[in-house]
Amino acid sequence: MTEHDIREKLRAYITRELIRDAKYPLKDDEGIISGGLMDSFALAELGVYVEKTFNVYIPDPDLTVAKMDTLDLMVVRVLRDL
Repeated sequence: MTEHDIREKLRAYITRELIRDAKYPLKDDEGIISGGLMDSFALAELGVYVEKTFNVYIPDPDLTVAKMDTLDLMVVRVLRDL
């Protein structure tokens, strides 16, 4: 799976399931949590999605705003453990 594939799967899941606006133009460097688009509960849901979809476990200490606030940060985190 390429970086592009991971990015687009994450973008689609976040906009469709977590933000609940599939047409939202989510930018790669946009603050998803700090910008109020997602809360900490949604971040936990994202962790479950990443584990099921990419077979990458993200421990709770890594599910933070500092480490997972943007699509760019999320992609890097998934790629690290693929």
